[in-house]
Order: sequence, then C-alpha cells, then structure tokens
Amino acid sequence: MNFDLSEEQKMIRDMARDFAESEVKPVAAEIDRTDAFPWKIYKRMAELGLLAMTLPPEYGGSGADTVSWSIVEEELARASAAVADAQLLLKLMSHMILCHGTEEQKKKYIREMGKGERICATGMTEPDAGSDLRGIKTTARREGDDYILNGTKRFMTCGNIVDMVIALVYTDRSKGSKGMTSIIVEMGTPGFSRGKKEELMGVRGLETSELIFEDCRVSKDNLLGQEGQGWQVALGSLDMGRIGIGSQALGVAQAAMEEAVKYAKQRVAFGQPIAKFQAIQFMIADMSSHIEAARLLLRKAAFLSDQGKPFTREAAEAKLFASDLAVKAATDALQIHGAYGYTREYPIERIYRDAKVYQIWEGTNQIQRTVIARHLLK
Repeated sequence: MNFDLSEEQKMIRDMARDFAESEVKPVAAEIDRTDAFPWKIYKRMAELGLLAMTLPPEYGGSGADTVSWSIVEEELARASAAVADAQLLLKLMSHMILCHGTEEQKKKYIREMGKGERICATGMTEPDAGSDLRGIKTTARREGDDYILNGTKRFMTCGNIVDMVIALVYTDRSKGSKGMTSIIVEMGTPGFSRGKKEELMGVRGLETSELIFEDCRVSKDNLLGQEGQGWQVALGSLDMGRIGIGSQALGVAQAAMEEAVKYAKQRVAFGQPIAKFQAIQFMIADMSSHIEAARLLLRKAAFLSDQGKPFTREAAEAKLFASDLAVKAATDALQIHGAYGYTREYPIERIYRDAKVYQIWEGTNQIQRTVIARHLLK
C-alpha cells in the first residue's frame, strides 16, 4: 500500500500552502474581526485556479481529484477556516450542478462560479430543520410552467452576498422525501430576498444569513434534476461535503498544534520552557497522533470517491473523527497557552472559536454516528 502523494498532488499541496502562508494567514484575524467576506482572497483563489480546481476542463477547471481538493481544504483551513469554507461552498454547489444539471445549466453557471464571478448557496437548513431535512417547510407550488416558492432558509453560508441558491423544497409533502425537489433561484427574482445576517461565534467572514421566498416565481427550467429528486441531490452533496468539512477540521487541528508547539517552546515557567514538562509533551503527542489518524481517514474517503466507489460511511467516520479532534486539539492548545490563550493576542483564541462548528456542519456528529451505525447494522 502506497501512501505517497503523486507529484501533481504534491505540487498542488505546496502551492496551496504557500498561498495560505503568504496571503491568507496574514489577514485571517482581520477577516474574523470585521466579519466581512474576503473578496480579495476569493478573487486570488480564482486566479490561482483553486476555485475551479475540480471542475472539468470544458468548464474552465483542471479536473483535479478529490484527494487533491481535500489537501487544499486542509491547507486553507490551517490559515483561515472562513477562506477554506468559501472554497468548499463552490465545490459543493458546482458538484450538484455537474451531477444533476442540464447542459444549459452547466454552461450558464459552472464557468462563472469557477472564475469567482458567481456565488451559489445551498438552500437546505431552515429555522426548524437542520439535522432533520425532512422537516423543511419551504414549498414550491406548480402553476403552469412555473413554480411558486414560499419559505425561509437559515444559516446560509454566503447568503448575504449570493447570486443564486439551490433550494430544497417540497413539491408534494404527502410523498415524504420523494416529494422533495431542488430548484435554482437567482438573486433578483421577484419574491426572493435576503433576511438578517447571522452573528456567528466562529468561522466569521462568510456573510451567513437568511434567504426568504415570498410567492417567488421561477420557471420549471430551473429544476435541478427532476421533480421529486431533491432528496438524492441533497444526500450526494452531504457525502462530499463531509470530506470537505473533515478536511477543514483537520487543518484547524493542525493549526492548533502548531500554535501550541510554538508557544510551549517560548513560554518559561519554573525556570525552563514549558515544552520540557511531560504534561505538555503528552498533550502535543496526542494531538499529533490523532491528526495523522484523521488525515488517513480523510484520504481514504477521498480516494474512494475518486475511484467511483461508495464512501458515505467513510466520509461520516472521517468527518466525525476530525471534527471531534479539532475541538480537542484547540481546547488543549488553548490550555497550553494558559491565560494568554483566552485573549485575542494569540491566534488560538480564534482557532478555538472556529473549531466548534465542525461538530455541527454537514450533519451533527450525533447524525454521523447514526449514519455509520446504519451502514454497519443494515
């Protein structure tokens, strides 16, 4: 079994790392402080081909594999979780359109998304529906060749700046999940508006907000897939998203460990650097071993995706393990910093706030355990 990256994967990793270190990391604290979308960094990712990296060449991409994308997510999150998640959003939305869209939809949206000229949100979560997507209340009623949408989506990443959304709606609630449909809605469509901007604890800078549909009329040509296929569209996105979220969590854990190592070497107590104390050494050793384990879980899930094999359980396991690790590593790293870690003087304070959301995004970790158990017990 060969665990080595290919030369192309190494080049992508090194490019992403250089970009993250030289351009993202210096502005990460400012992105967090202002809670404003990092447009300059986003456009720079487009210039470097990081936004379009997994898109097929015919749509302006380089056709990079899932393993390479996972690596890039890790490297970006190591510098800024917000920047990494902006890249993840593009990957997931373009993936949904590539897998389920018509050729006209692909030509209209994909290339512009890869250039950073169009941002799309995933309209799943609602005020009363998060882990239980079947609990959504947004509906789409058919009227001739149009659909009339009504409902509210909440916690929409980039919702405050999006150009379009792929909304999960009920077209026939009596059919349960088989009555769900995905519909593309562009900003500017009458009846489609932004609601309040969310004030998040961590991963700030993503302009997260509500999206509201009030008698919003869209053409049947805006269906993504067929009517009644929305559940399948959503689940396919979640599996890929868990690789991305897990990779981000891994990058956050890596950043936490690096900050802990740096501080432990500098901080002197009882006449010597605290790195000399076994209690500190054990905490850092645990971080390192768990980071390596999480990386292997994620590489396996990404590899299976690239092979066209099922990876639902593996993605859930990787996301579960990596997100729990991110919280544990950030907590221990802050503990190593002591009182200084509880101030904004050191990056670990931001890393600590960022880490928690990974146990919630793309399905809570309780949901991940349910997914894993169902696959083992079916």
